[in-house]
Amino acid sequence: MNELTDPTRTPLGATVLGYPRIGRRREVKRAVERYWADAISAEELQACARAERATGWRTMAAAGMTSLPGSFSLYDHVLDTAVMVGAVPPRFRPLLEEDPLSGYFALARGTAEFAPLEMTKWFDTNYHYLVPEVGADTAFSCSPDKALGELTEAAELGLSVRPVLVGPFSLLWLAKSGSADGSGQPLDRLDELVDTYLEVLARLRDAGAEWVQLDEPAAVTDLTGSQQRDLSRAYARLGAAAARPKLFAATYFGDPGDALASLADTPVEAIGVDLVSGTPLDRLAAVPALQSKVLVAGVVDGRNVWRTDLRQQSSRLATLMGLAGQVSVSTSCSLLHVPYDLRDEDGLDPDLKSWLAFAEEKIGEVAALQRCISEGVFATPSVRTAEGEADGSRASLRRSAAVRERLSHHTPGSSRRPPYAQRQPQQASAVPLPDLPTTTIGSFPQTTELRTARAHLRAGRIDTSTYEARMREEIEHVIRLQEDVGLDVLVHGEPERNDMVQYFAEHLHGYAATTHGWVQSYGSRCVKPPILYGDVERSGPITVRWSTHAQSLTPRPVKAMLTGPVTMLAWSFVRDDQPLGDTARQVALALRDEVADLESAGLRIIQVDEPALRELLPLRAADRADYLEWAVDAFRLATSGVADSTQIHTHLCYSEFGDVLTAIDALDADVTSLEAARSRMELLDGVLSAQWTRGLGPGVYDIHSPRVPTSEDITDLLRRATQALPRHQIWVNPDCGLKTRTYEQVTAALHAMVTAAEALRNDASG
Repeated sequence: MNELTDPTRTPLGATVLGYPRIGRRREVKRAVERYWADAISAEELQACARAERATGWRTMAAAGMTSLPGSFSLYDHVLDTAVMVGAVPPRFRPLLEEDPLSGYFALARGTAEFAPLEMTKWFDTNYHYLVPEVGADTAFSCSPDKALGELTEAAELGLSVRPVLVGPFSLLWLAKSGSADGSGQPLDRLDELVDTYLEVLARLRDAGAEWVQLDEPAAVTDLTGSQQRDLSRAYARLGAAAARPKLFAATYFGDPGDALASLADTPVEAIGVDLVSGTPLDRLAAVPALQSKVLVAGVVDGRNVWRTDLRQQSSRLATLMGLAGQVSVSTSCSLLHVPYDLRDEDGLDPDLKSWLAFAEEKIGEVAALQRCISEGVFATPSVRTAEGEADGSRASLRRSAAVRERLSHHTPGSSRRPPYAQRQPQQASAVPLPDLPTTTIGSFPQTTELRTARAHLRAGRIDTSTYEARMREEIEHVIRLQEDVGLDVLVHGEPERNDMVQYFAEHLHGYAATTHGWVQSYGSRCVKPPILYGDVERSGPITVRWSTHAQSLTPRPVKAMLTGPVTMLAWSFVRDDQPLGDTARQVALALRDEVADLESAGLRIIQVDEPALRELLPLRAADRADYLEWAVDAFRLATSGVADSTQIHTHLCYSEFGDVLTAIDALDADVTSLEAARSRMELLDGVLSAQWTRGLGPGVYDIHSPRVPTSEDITDLLRRATQALPRHQIWVNPDCGLKTRTYEQVTAALHAMVTAAEALRNDASG
């Protein structure tokens, strides 16, 4: 009997690739932060985690999922897998051995002695993962305690879960060299790592795991021929092992291309493909080896919130039935990228709400589509979720004739400022600054008092005038702190902003905000992406009064901050009925008006942040030129209307910038700040090759770690920067905004930053 159809073995059936893990009301996030603050014990934190896992598994089982993913993480799933196989730097091993939980968080957040692992974006999403370090001295080891514990927990609930691990190829593809001199490639260690995975799989099988999911999103990138062979060899070895569970190799975020055939030719039992992001059906038809596999069809979008067209996808499933041994319905990727439950959103417009599906609704869609397979009913009017089909048509998305008319007069590529060499002298005259000018990226700590004030305003406990008076007080506090520290360019601290995207979305037509739509960004950091559902326009100034109030408090220059058009898209759930470039340009027009109002109000430095520029870069090189063209054009459209004497800044963070340095240069910002502290200025090698001519602020302070840098730490980084660029081009700033840190940490770090900059200036003058 074919094992795929053996009734004594549990099929995959309806499933999802992963489930949200922060807690429906962010219970896990809060528990983690309380543990860090020594407010609860490790046992209490683990109790909260167990409760969340149980809730998730029961929810999925009740909705009809026949295979439940064990995808929970207290911080990051890449870190979980790295710890499981011992892919951790030697400096952290004693901490892990002494206390596994404290050592785990030390890897993520650093210690007084050791900097944390680098952090960067998870492929083209807004989720951040911790970058494993794998060098010649990395000693792989088998430590699957987390997965084993979850198997036991599920069994006690009468459930069976499928451990979810990052696959060995993707783990090393995502890693960086851990060698002191940067030599060696992590993928060189693949065969040794596969040995450790074989040990892990054997132990999971012995503990009762019937399936294990190995995530291989790297398979959808441009792999070399050698890398394709590495992937195939790894899974041939894993599949050939006798003592193992069934293996489900999951690809997502794009088309695996030739890697699909490479995986299908190995003995794995199931392969997952993302049919939302573009795996074509003819790709599947060209792989006959799928006839002996379970094809896990990702037909429900795991990254966006629009409801699935069930009739369309059920028809697609009918075609897929002829291409594989079995078809299992799933989401395109993990549901960690979407909120928990649409039913929590009482404040959304009912018509808009009828078009949407969050994690729990998507599980219902998966179950409904799996029933199409089991019942043999495809593309009929009876195919619908329990909640019914969307009320109204998506064609009724809000359209603005004025926005479309205005955009029709814009010619892509036409928004340009005079050359930087012409602008720079005028800017230096308008705002005289020393070499190595010091500033911050924008936000200051979002204190409990600020969050409480916003909550009281929403609840009607205070009126608008009381709230705004409180914000003005905070702005004055931030200005005075910066003056005392000695910063050269100040910011107002953004106390009025809940989030750099959500705040602007709440002030723009065409966006809708949720109440409980939280998703994980990294660790305990959660964001609440707005829903961009219609044409975007601004009804009036958004930030002007806050920036002008700040400037009225100080003779030093104040920098105004806006969020750029690409980031406004990347960190929202975006309409899918028109090209992204068109939507980005609509946002850019609204921002262009805001920039003009700020300039008219006397602000001479305006920062338009684009931290998501690299994030949205298509994973395949062939798709990148079009994206970069409209992304650069949208930024220029937003910023090109100012006078030569007005200085435009932009900020990018937590990405690998090498692929987009040319595009960053093409943004034509007068000053660009980039994350650089965790990588210790590695990006400057690329800047040198690009012959950078404008201002650059390579971050000298990692704000995502509670570790406060010393002035010596920062001086060392600045000396590295001055080896790549002349001093007059270098700005001194943190990696990112300071909202997640405490005032105690911020004040100490900024003092160290100013001290380091002043010391280097004195060296230059001496």
